[in-house]
Amino acid sequence: MKKLLFALSQIVLFFSCSNKQQITLPYFNTSDFTPVWLNKNGPDYKNLHKVGPFSLIDQHGKVITERTTSGKIYVANFFFTRCENICPKMMDNLKRAATAFAADSNVLIISHSVTPVYDNVAVLKRYAEEKDINQPNWHLVTGDKDRIYNLARKSYFADTVTSSAITSTFLHTENLILVDKNRHIRGVYNGTIPFEVENLIRHISILEKED
Repeated sequence: MKKLLFALSQIVLFFSCSNKQQITLPYFNTSDFTPVWLNKNGPDYKNLHKVGPFSLIDQHGKVITERTTSGKIYVANFFFTRCENICPKMMDNLKRAATAFAADSNVLIISHSVTPVYDNVAVLKRYAEEKDINQPNWHLVTGDKDRIYNLARKSYFADTVTSSAITSTFLHTENLILVDKNRHIRGVYNGTIPFEVENLIRHISILEKED
């Protein structure tokens, strides 16, 4: 059922007053990723879930915060440099999105290390060089582990672990989370599946046309 809801949520046709067909994307307001469609001028829009503030360091030693993403569309994901199963496939697929928007400064990618104690700036820089991640708007970030995990779970709904007894449980997800210019979640994609990354690329282009 969840897969069906996700598939149905990806493309919805909205008829404007001029009867011109436009594709719009839903918002994701809860951790179960139930899609909702809202008018920006409606009363519920101001209560939408929003990615919280953060401060992290990328592979170049640059501080990346929510201000870095202000007015920009971005994709968030979670990985670690020593991962040998889903991460290589996810990062290779994500590279297609990075290449598609390499010249577009309004589109960012933020890849968060879930083993930040090991993945320091030097390790991330070496990883980027080895994986040919050279797009200027792709940030591989590290920082305090508790803050990254809190950001992953509370802001991006990266997994559903909520018990305080297991908050240190290792976080490992193939999800790519699409965030709009106002830090609202607008899409979730399996980063290991090329077709879903193609959807991500299309949906970024749709968001760029939004007011």
